[in-house]
Amino acid sequence: MITLTEKAIHEVKRLIEAQNLPEDTGLRVGVRGGGCSGLSYSLNFETEQKENDQIFDTDGVKVIVDAKSYQYLAGTTLDYSDGLNGSGFTFNNPNACQSCGCGSSFSA
Repeated sequence: MITLTEKAIHEVKRLIEAQNLPEDTGLRVGVRGGGCSGLSYSLNFETEQKENDQIFDTDGVKVIVDAKSYQYLAGTTLDYSDGLNGSGFTFNNPNACQSCGCGSSFSA
């Protein structure tokens, strides 16, 4: 399962509304090769799901994860930070053996 904190839920809902996206829009969370630690996270809004996608609902936010990415993301919590050092989504991934300083890539 992938969970979202209250701040992340609020920010995803705000972004969907601000961009006038359809009601059935979900947040696709994924992993792709690259980044300074080998793998990097990806976030996109989508309305379509593929056959092997995992779908989670957290307080009305649909989270979509492809099967390959889910191997690396199971148990991850997505948070949103808006502090003095900038704002953005952060991943608390129990599967990451090593993360880079910026928090956008990891190795498993």
